[in-house]
Amino acid sequence: MTEQPQTEETLFIFKELEANPNATQRDLSSRLNFSLGKTNYLLRELILKGFIKAKNFTGNPGKLRKIHYLLTEKGLEEKFRLVKHFLQIKEVEYNKLKQESDLLMKTYGGEYGPK
Repeated sequence: MTEQPQTEETLFIFKELEANPNATQRDLSSRLNFSLGKTNYLLRELILKGFIKAKNFTGNPGKLRKIHYLLTEKGLEEKFRLVKHFLQIKEVEYNKLKQESDLLMKTYGGEYGPK
């Protein structure tokens, strides 16, 4: 896979897998409001990167194959990196809004309308 920018989708998958390690692709798809195809694609890419490990836990050949998706140590590190990245973005957004608010308060004297 080519290197992609950080996505909130990846972070959502990490969080959901930590909260629900028995989640199937259909469960993830439904909970995250992603198409099943997108969920499958994202999981495969995360497995290829070593962030998630897929483990088959149904050994009976006549049964439907069930898979657990587990975050690896590398996946946990990536999750923390993504959380930090998105917190930094939110902090920048907050600071810009705060400056704008302060300017409005200074300009209009605490009222939200023309003087």
